[in-house]
Amino acid sequence: MSALLKYTLARLGLFVLVAAGMYALPLDVSPLLKLMIALLVSAGLAFVLLKGLREEASVQAVGAAQRRTEKRERLRAALNGDDDKGESTKADQ
Repeated sequence: MSALLKYTLARLGLFVLVAAGMYALPLDVSPLLKLMIALLVSAGLAFVLLKGLREEASVQAVGAAQRRTEKRERLRAALNGDDDKGESTKADQ
């Protein structure tokens, strides 16, 4: 399972737990307000509790972005007919 999916599911699970706790409290406020409060509280808790998962997801996302950039550069070089990985100048053409 990818780190990004783990982090997303952990955030969602944390929100569901906090929302259930908000509904269990006998507060006389609208359900929408309870959901908004749960969203804010779960975001704060996720920032603290899910730091490791967030860092793993970040590393995975950066790696994927670098691979896409390298692949795009190789493709551009191949389309330009360059053998030096796309480092041609306009004078070469």
